[in-house]
Amino acid sequence: MLLKDLFAGRGLDLEAMHARMKGMMDAEGLPYERRTHTYNSRLAQELAKWADSRPGSEKLQDAIYKAYFVEGRNLGDPQVLIDIAQRVGLPPGGALEVLTLRTCKDAVDADWQKAVQSGISGVPSFVVAGKRLVGAHPYDVLAEWLRAARAQPIPADDHG
Repeated sequence: MLLKDLFAGRGLDLEAMHARMKGMMDAEGLPYERRTHTYNSRLAQELAKWADSRPGSEKLQDAIYKAYFVEGRNLGDPQVLIDIAQRVGLPPGGALEVLTLRTCKDAVDADWQKAVQSGISGVPSFVVAGKRLVGAHPYDVLAEWLRAARAQPIPADDHG
């Protein structure tokens, strides 16, 4: 779906939204490019759940981020996801199987149910000591929020 169609009628300034996100990502040293579309990420979630039990799963998370937010690739396309898995060293046959047979569907459904029960309404969301923070925020905002929740943030020089 085109982002302009997704946000139509909501009175949102897409340019300002992009500039805000780009600024935060740049501040954290993360690549972030302009996107024109949004895609259903459900299969990517199922692939990531499968990868969680394999060494190097964090590489898949990073590659999915890059594919979507930098390259603008369609995460709803199983072949795109298989290519991403293969690129990070995960077996493409295993990726194909999990995406075709939907072997992680129930596990992702359970994660979604837990999120709903926790009051999570968007991504990213943070929950600490019963307090919620929704949306992307600069490191300093997150650190202060954690301190207010009596949690200890990771020092700024260690969070990259």
